[in-house]
Amino acid sequence: MPEVESYKQGAPCWVDLSASDIEAAREFYSQLFGWELDAMPTGPDMTYYMARLQGRYVAGMMQQMPDTAATGVPSYWASYLAVDNADEAAAKVAEAGGTVLYPVDDVENGSGRMFFAADPTGAQVGFWQAGSHIGSGLVDEPGAPVWSELQTNDVPRAIRFYEAVTGCTTETAPAGELSEYTNFIVDGKPVAGALKQPMGGVPSFWMTYFKVEDVDLAAARVADLGGQIHVPGFDVPGVGRLAVLTDPNGAAFSIMAAESAGTR
Repeated sequence: MPEVESYKQGAPCWVDLSASDIEAAREFYSQLFGWELDAMPTGPDMTYYMARLQGRYVAGMMQQMPDTAATGVPSYWASYLAVDNADEAAAKVAEAGGTVLYPVDDVENGSGRMFFAADPTGAQVGFWQAGSHIGSGLVDEPGAPVWSELQTNDVPRAIRFYEAVTGCTTETAPAGELSEYTNFIVDGKPVAGALKQPMGGVPSFWMTYFKVEDVDLAAARVADLGGQIHVPGFDVPGVGRLAVLTDPNGAAFSIMAAESAGTR
């Protein structure tokens, strides 16, 4: 069981969903991935749900804030990168060409400290300084996160930002049918990827991948549960089989059955 006890700075460590209909999201993902959801009150009329798999937390979800929904922002999965010191990381954002969207703040009960930023290409990303909550305690298992990928309109500009803020390094090489795919490297290991946005007109964003045992069966299950299949299962040599989907609220995510274990 690929259990995780800590994350190195620069590695993706957590994902959470901002849902326009949290009840629909809870039902969908519980049935799709077998998650058990623990309700964590976070304020008046606000609840954060922690998804548990095999006894460990793997992801979070919450009802989209009314003021956010009013601006037309769709439901989305957000990725968080681990940092040793949130204040120091936030101080580097502007100099690296990004924008702090939500300032550094403490999360209740000593869970950690976090902030949200937009990189220079517009992709929004969270940064997490672990307290009692390290992030996903289980990865590379069916129903758990397996990979995070930045899909951006300007790969070189984006990767310079993440290198400057987190100190990660990058390596770019052909991958499958792609002439260029960039891996973010932390402690000598690939922890996330980046590629030129494959869909024209789509803003830069971080894509979350969840592991499944069978991509085609899982994609069919998504459709049965009210989601949509946007890119049916396809094979990437040396990586595995992938599909791109949206949940009933329209939040995009991908699934993967990997050829080899271990992406973090």
